[in-house]
Amino acid sequence: MAENDSAERHGHLLGIKLGALVTAHLGTGVAPDDLQPSGFPNGAALMAGDSGWVLVDGPADRALGPALAWAIRRGARELHVVADTETGMLARRAQQLQFSVSIWFAEGRSLLPAVAEPLPAADAPSAEHLALVEVIEAAGARPNVEHGVVFGEVFGLEVCRVVDEPTTGHIAELGEIDVVALADQRGTGGVSLEVGVGANDREAFRLLHGDLPTVEALASVVDAVSTHRSPLAPQHPLNRLGQERYLRWQLEVDPSLVDMVDVVAAAPPLPRPNLKDPIACVAIGTDADGVAHTIVCSVGVDVDLVGFVADVQIADPRPVIVVLRERDRVPITEDLLALLTRPVTVRTV
Repeated sequence: MAENDSAERHGHLLGIKLGALVTAHLGTGVAPDDLQPSGFPNGAALMAGDSGWVLVDGPADRALGPALAWAIRRGARELHVVADTETGMLARRAQQLQFSVSIWFAEGRSLLPAVAEPLPAADAPSAEHLALVEVIEAAGARPNVEHGVVFGEVFGLEVCRVVDEPTTGHIAELGEIDVVALADQRGTGGVSLEVGVGANDREAFRLLHGDLPTVEALASVVDAVSTHRSPLAPQHPLNRLGQERYLRWQLEVDPSLVDMVDVVAAAPPLPRPNLKDPIACVAIGTDADGVAHTIVCSVGVDVDLVGFVADVQIADPRPVIVVLRERDRVPITEDLLALLTRPVTVRTV
C-alpha cells in the first residue's frame, strides 16, 4: 500500500511539473484550467486543446509508441513529448511519421527542441572474430553477425559469442580443429568463443567447463537448447527467450510463409541491448520476382514497434514487411504503423 501511495504521489508531482512546463511554454493565454491531465505509465500526460503532451520519467528509448498510442486514442492532432534521455533518437524516429510529433527536453522551466541524431554506423567484425564462424558451424549452431559481434544461434537463440581475450595469444583446442587465437587490433590479447545463453551463463559455463574443447562444449549446449527450443517442445525458459528470433528462424527455414523464396537474417538498426527483453529483429527476404524486402519480426504486442520500424526505414530503403503471430495482430499496432510516412505491409504466420 505504501508503495502504491508513493507511486501515486510521484505521478501527481510529474503531472504538476508537466502542467507548469506546458503553461510556461504556451504563454499567458493558457490557464491551468485549460489543461486536461491524464495518466501515463512512467510519466504524465495532458491535453491542451487538441494537442497532446507527454512527460517521460526515466529512460525514453521506448516511449514514442506509447505516447503516440495515448495521443491518437484521445483524438489529438499533434503530440509533444518531453524527455530527459534519448531525445535525439526520439526526434529521429518522429521524422518518419506523418503525424506531427515534437520532441523536447526541459532546461529549468523552458522547453528546448531536441535535435535528431543519425543512426550510428554499424561496426564491422574483425577477421579474427570471423575466423571462428567455422567453429560455430562445426558445433551445429547457425552463425550470425550484428554490429560487429559474431555469435551462434539455435532456433534463433544465441548460444555462443566471439569475444576478445584480455590475455596473450594462445592455441585453443577446438575439437578436431586447432585455431590460433590471434592478437586483436589493440595487440593486447586474442579472441575466444564463449559458450552459453547470455553473459552470465557464458561466464558460469567457462568457470565450470573451461577445460572442455570449444566445439565439444558448444555442441553439448546446442543439443540441450535444441531439445527445449524445438517446435514440439513443452514450455521451458529456453523457448520463451527471443521468440521474435525464433519466428525469424521459421521464415529462414520456410520462406513461403511470407511468399518469399529466400529469407536471411540481417542486423537491426541498433545493437540488441540484451537477450532477456523482447525486441523485434530483421531479415531480408527475396520474392519470386527477385525483389528484396526488409522483414521485421515481432512477437507479442509491442506498442513501440513503430519506433523500431522507423529506424529500419531510415537504415534501409527497401519495402518493409512486418511479420506478427496471428494472436499479436491487434488494432493499436496497425494504427501506429499506419502513421509512418512510408507504408508497411503487415503479415501474420
